[in-house]
Amino acid sequence: MRALGIILAGGNNNNMKELTVKRAAAAMPIAGNYRCIDFALSNMSNSHVQKVAVLTQYNSRSLNEHLSSSKWWDFGRKQGGLFIFTPTITADNSWWYRGTADAIYQNLDFLKKSHEPYVVIASGDSIYKLDYNKVLEYHVYKKADITVVCKEIGPDEDVSRFGVIRMNEDSRIEEFEEKPMVAKSNTISTGIYVIRRRQLIELMEKCALENRFDFVTDILIRYKNLKRIYGYKMKEYWNSITCVESYYQTNMDFLKPEVRRYFFHDYPDIYSKIDDLPPAKYNVGADVRNSLVSSGCILNGKVENSILYKKVYIGNNCVIRNSIILNDVYIGDNTYIENCIIESHDTLRANMTYIGEEDIRIVFENNERFVL
Repeated sequence: MRALGIILAGGNNNNMKELTVKRAAAAMPIAGNYRCIDFALSNMSNSHVQKVAVLTQYNSRSLNEHLSSSKWWDFGRKQGGLFIFTPTITADNSWWYRGTADAIYQNLDFLKKSHEPYVVIASGDSIYKLDYNKVLEYHVYKKADITVVCKEIGPDEDVSRFGVIRMNEDSRIEEFEEKPMVAKSNTISTGIYVIRRRQLIELMEKCALENRFDFVTDILIRYKNLKRIYGYKMKEYWNSITCVESYYQTNMDFLKPEVRRYFFHDYPDIYSKIDDLPPAKYNVGADVRNSLVSSGCILNGKVENSILYKKVYIGNNCVIRNSIILNDVYIGDNTYIENCIIESHDTLRANMTYIGEEDIRIVFENNERFVL
């Protein structure tokens, strides 16, 4: 493909509450065996983008560990490959990333030393499949300066979490509002952009001179009447991990057969780092219905409409309903859990009850592993 990739994975999302206390949103576990960033990386690989930069900053340890080997996404190559960029103190700059545009500007040498004519910019916290070649073809056909991948969402969904756009009949963007209180459209930006590399360098340098740091506010919105900015509509599944509710719902969507088939069975595949773990073990008394259970789990109780990540232990006579149990959790006997997200590496004592009544409850014990 005639493009290089940039994945923005360094932001802090306060709407994720305790879930991003020790990890970036892009490192959030998804669908049992994946991390959120796996979807953007897999799309890059499947679109034959051979050079990809991941810009990390906030709570990046878990994310960097996950990206420690590029072979899982087929980026272990002599030409191109996977690059991890973090904020770097230099003689000219001692700032952390102050926004998405500033993150790209601080790594402008990566763009200047590359030769690909186009750049695909994607967010690291979205769940989707997309062939970026089709977006690039559309970008060239429209003779666009910037192409924004967008999607129409249902009238009942909260659009205030997204950038809302309005296009004319030719799909040229006429209005772009970032997280409006009252939206005039149900078409949102997915945070995926295609732009010519030289133009991106020019815009980033101009933003830096004017102390502007945000890609959406200082480029897309500011230049919408000066540049040819077009929208490319995607119709397939897309969701963004922007709050606890959206994270919970995205995981629950994988309990639907059509969603699992689309991501796990239909070509192209989604790739992730593989752990060498034994298959899940179902002991006498285990009763599992409509759930995803990952490798390394040991089950003794009842699990219904839930997702269990790797190395989860469910004790005797436990009941788990409509919940997400993250990695390496020990749940003691006779524990009842409903409408909850259990943080990873937690130990829940026996005979406890955790119920999310109005909102999804996050259980964050932050304790040491002990013998029950």
